[in-house]
Amino acid sequence: MDQNKIGAFIRAGEAVFGLELGSTRIKAVLIGNDGTPLASGSYDWENRLENGVWTYHLDDVWSGIQASYRNLAKAVEEKYGVQITKLKGLGFSAMMHGYLAFDQDDRLLVPFRTWRNTMTEQAAADLTACFGFNVPQRWSIAHLHQAVLNGEEHVRDIAFITTLAGYVHWKLTGEKVLGIGDASGMFPIDSTACAYDAKMLDRFDALHADKGFQWKIRDILPEVRVAGEAAGFLTEAGAKLLDPTGTLEAGAPLCPPEGDAGTGMTATNSVRVRTGNVSAGTSIFAMIVLEKALSKVYTEIDMVTTPTGKPVAMVHCNNCTSDINAWASLFKSFAEAIGASCSMPLALDTLFYKALEAEPDCGGLVSYNYFSGEPITGMEEGRPLFARLPDSRFTFANFARAQLYSAVATLKLGMDILIEQEHVEVDTLLGHGGFFKAKGVGQKLMAGALHTPVAVMETAGEGGPWGMALLASYLVNRGEAETLEDYLDAKIFAGAEGVSAAPEAADMAGFEAFLTRYKAALPAERAAVEGLRE
Repeated sequence: MDQNKIGAFIRAGEAVFGLELGSTRIKAVLIGNDGTPLASGSYDWENRLENGVWTYHLDDVWSGIQASYRNLAKAVEEKYGVQITKLKGLGFSAMMHGYLAFDQDDRLLVPFRTWRNTMTEQAAADLTACFGFNVPQRWSIAHLHQAVLNGEEHVRDIAFITTLAGYVHWKLTGEKVLGIGDASGMFPIDSTACAYDAKMLDRFDALHADKGFQWKIRDILPEVRVAGEAAGFLTEAGAKLLDPTGTLEAGAPLCPPEGDAGTGMTATNSVRVRTGNVSAGTSIFAMIVLEKALSKVYTEIDMVTTPTGKPVAMVHCNNCTSDINAWASLFKSFAEAIGASCSMPLALDTLFYKALEAEPDCGGLVSYNYFSGEPITGMEEGRPLFARLPDSRFTFANFARAQLYSAVATLKLGMDILIEQEHVEVDTLLGHGGFFKAKGVGQKLMAGALHTPVAVMETAGEGGPWGMALLASYLVNRGEAETLEDYLDAKIFAGAEGVSAAPEAADMAGFEAFLTRYKAALPAERAAVEGLRE
């Protein structure tokens, strides 16, 4: 469509809106019926470490959402000459997991505890043993059980717990619901029933039967919805909360709120069996839609679901690009100190592209990118650490490659379980996120690390917000009985182009040599955690 037709399309209220609250950015996207992005708006934010807890203030949530929407509306007006007065559909997503607990008067009982916290080790171990199902530290149910174990007073007053996406959706619609993918990061899901696992719900209540709580776990979890199901409408108060100018009308339907895992699957068309994707930004996680259940429980592997409830094996690592960004910022400041002009994008691109010139094994260098704890390697806290032998080849190229290898090393440890022990088959991994912005670099090195082809589609840069908008579009534009898989294949990704990188022998051997050093030096990282404190 030309500019005038798009403007008329938006003015008529036919466009669909998606927003995702990521770790460092809140981004909103407006799309057409074929999924084409029409406009976007974003807002940068950061989590806070307060009293030993990684958190975001809820006031920051709303100021960020409003700024992102305002920037999108401004882009629409500048580009098409129209205002957004109504929408055909909306959807909201956010970082999965974490803990938001409210009382019967809808008051937040304790500060939001995000996925980044690693304070629930005992609770996760208890529930994994009780359920016979891996419950990671990040999950909402682990945070709740840990609060019980800690004797926290607020637990008795709980009336509702949810995720960040569930909270935003609730305030915009009045509905306490959650998409099944995001719900699978709260409590184990029965994919056959597309609901919380009933036996495990009973076991959780039995575990706390002697505490005298007035609530049962079923009563305080949000209701589960799958993609395509109704999940409420934008209320008058919700419209004003999203757009304080009052220009946006109420009444548009919302799809079930999802987590960033579900939007990543959708944005990469990885919702069918044997498909998989890797999201690589502040955190890194790989998800593979399974043909059959795993043979046993692995604490390194999370079991979540697609937005339609299919079982998905997820390898989730808390750390990915934060240390790369920190080093790029250091190099930028050095360049400025000697009078050279350097932006952050230039510093990052230089770091990434220089890595292609390095020795495949990084010349003997090793790096740990742990800004926060990393359960897969047993680290409760993070200490970024770089080390080398006196005779290591300490070049900028080798250093750059070591940083990129460090960003995927922990993921590799988890993926080896799926591919080598469980013989899970995946045809190609679709990559998205900041790690893949430098064209051809991230996917080449990751393919070598994981021994699996990695593809990046042209739409990969749109990421989770676009995936959320697609789920909202599926709600309002799908055909009768059309599955999400068929909808994405036929109406969104038909003819979509991407670039695939196959694993190269030199990269595979080089990464394995790096990983051998990485595993051998983990005691040094642990010593840093234990000995380097504020």
